[in-house]
Amino acid sequence: MRRSVRAKLLALVLAPLLAGVPVLLGLVWTWGSEAYGRLLNFKIGSDLVTAHEYFDRVRIGVGSEVQALAESHRLIRQLGAPSSATSVLLAELAPARRLDFLLLLDREGRPVAASQALAGEPAPRVDWPVVASALRGAALTTVERFSVDALQYLSPALRERAWLPLVETRAAAPDARTAEGRGLVIHAAAPVYDDKRNLVGVLEGGVLLNGNLEMVDRINAIVYRDGSLPLGSRGTATLFLDDTRIATNVRLFGDTRALGTRVSQAVRERVLGRGETWLGTAFVVNDDYVSGYEPIANGRGERIGMLYVGFLEAPFRDAGRMAMGALFVLFIVISAAGAVLSLRWARSVFRPIERMNAVIQRAAQGEADARVGAVESRDELGRLAGEFDHLLDTLSAKREELERWAEELDRKVAERTVELREANEMLRRAQQQLVMSEKLAAIGELTAGVAHEINNPVAVIQGNLDVLRDLLGPAAEPVRQEIRLIHQQADRIRQIVTKLLQFARPGEFAGYAEAVEVNEVVADCLFLTQHNFDRRAIGVVTDYRATVHIEINRSELQQVLINLIVNAAQAMPDGGRLAIASDDWREDGVPTGVTIAVRDTGAGIAPEDLSRIFDPFFTTKKGSGTGLGLSISYTIVERYGGRITVESRPGEGSVFTLWLRHVARYDETPSAPGFLKRW
Repeated sequence: MRRSVRAKLLALVLAPLLAGVPVLLGLVWTWGSEAYGRLLNFKIGSDLVTAHEYFDRVRIGVGSEVQALAESHRLIRQLGAPSSATSVLLAELAPARRLDFLLLLDREGRPVAASQALAGEPAPRVDWPVVASALRGAALTTVERFSVDALQYLSPALRERAWLPLVETRAAAPDARTAEGRGLVIHAAAPVYDDKRNLVGVLEGGVLLNGNLEMVDRINAIVYRDGSLPLGSRGTATLFLDDTRIATNVRLFGDTRALGTRVSQAVRERVLGRGETWLGTAFVVNDDYVSGYEPIANGRGERIGMLYVGFLEAPFRDAGRMAMGALFVLFIVISAAGAVLSLRWARSVFRPIERMNAVIQRAAQGEADARVGAVESRDELGRLAGEFDHLLDTLSAKREELERWAEELDRKVAERTVELREANEMLRRAQQQLVMSEKLAAIGELTAGVAHEINNPVAVIQGNLDVLRDLLGPAAEPVRQEIRLIHQQADRIRQIVTKLLQFARPGEFAGYAEAVEVNEVVADCLFLTQHNFDRRAIGVVTDYRATVHIEINRSELQQVLINLIVNAAQAMPDGGRLAIASDDWREDGVPTGVTIAVRDTGAGIAPEDLSRIFDPFFTTKKGSGTGLGLSISYTIVERYGGRITVESRPGEGSVFTLWLRHVARYDETPSAPGFLKRW
């Protein structure tokens, strides 16, 4: 591919910038996005660890409180007292230790006292893992999912606190329920010993997490301290029972918390279904959050809920985009500065080359004195420019010498060409005259013999027909039509013989020349041929502009025009338009004669027939015509120093033009008339 040196240099200089910078920016964007994602995942992972540690501390704290109460002297002293007195003590201790319920169980696991009145008959509670562990002498704290009945048994107030209407949530797993009545409870139990360290019972207690907004707000405050998130972002924490938010500071709208909303099905399947931790972006209620979810298991190892922390992603995303945008701008500014400096350095290289290229173009356009001149560069390009000017000086001298020789040669060739042209023209005219003379002589001899041999029988036929018609008289009436036809055909034979003689011996038929006004002759010819137009529905258009009289025999001019008009009418059997125009013929502003153009809108003349239409006996009218009309017309016009030209295209009609001079001349060729130019 052809390119200028400047373009190639610019490509070499700018290619690393134009190609490398976009690639580099793309890599920076890709790596930056990946690093941004890893950074957010790392942060949310650390936030989830912090929340997990706090939740574990709360769980352990509940267990510690229950164990401390189980080992307290007040409870041990109360072991022998009536159950009602023990219940009063438990009702006093539970709120003080921020516990939602306390139960004192015997060695069989049956409740003997409770901080609140139980709704039902006491039944063994050894099915709970913490109770079973405490009966074995080991304190245990777990997170358990209490059924509606289990909460009702402990306290109707707990059941009411746990009840939560479910809110339809986008992308959540299908669930036919309309409310959540179960409870998520930090469940703890510790063994109770008497003074002799004999196991006498179990102290069971717990904290209901449903609606425990203080806990999630505390988790959020610990994980997302002031200033730990960009302006506009906010941290959130949530406790889930299965996939339902039972304690959260995520807002549904305004100050309304999104209690009762559910996590997406994708998160549920991964965290609750497969027991994995979710770290990444997730749709939370109504916006995208960088989220961390981990499962919460009960004492039996069953996944019963989730712990969640997260923060609004949009401010981080905007901050990341701003940082990437600033980096992009910095890259572009540095690239632009590098491009400017590179271009300034490259200009010192391609400026001399451009000057030499401009000199080459000027020299190619004919500027012999085009030179590069002095250049600032002193390197190889500077020396090349000097040698280039020296070469141009040498070429200029050689060119001038060649031009002198060429001018001399052209002059001699021109002289020989003129001589050859004149000789060829004379030879052509002589050949034309010789051919025409031989043709006319041959036709004249043939015509004279034919005329003599034909005219005598024709005269006998016509005379005998007259005698026959006179002798028969009325008896010839039955064959009168046949006699008339014989007479017409004999007369037609006579006319053909006359035309042959007129073509072969035009001088014998020539009339005297007179000053003729061509417009009048054209009008007379149109009047004489009017019946041809009416019969074929041909429209006639005339344009008379000729003002010059010509010397010609009026009858012969009329014969030529009538022949052209009749031929034009016959070329339009289905109708058309005939246009006749006359105009003054000028050459180099000097009046030369007149032109008469006859144009039809017929089928036109085939290209292969145009060169033969003036030949004797050539005709395109199959079955009619002698082929002598145009030949005789051409001979008449040429005898007066004129010409007949024709222009035709198949399907577009034909134009025959008469070129008639003031004085008969045979050594000039007519040029196109103004009439044809107007057409």
